[in-house]
Amino acid sequence: MTAAAAFFFLTSGLLVGGILYNLALYKKPGMYPPKRLLIKRASSLASGLGIFLFLGLLIIFLK
Repeated sequence: MTAAAAFFFLTSGLLVGGILYNLALYKKPGMYPPKRLLIKRASSLASGLGIFLFLGLLIIFLK
């Protein structure tokens, strides 16, 4: 069970990195892809982060 929880937390960490990267691209002027796409991508990564973090915490607390 701890391996599964570690997997979910590691995936959550990677998703946080992706969110921060997309938000950094959003702040740059004149970047391609369009800013609208960057916000959609960051929000979808944030929803995935919530799911993986919830599953990791669920495994830890129900252990």
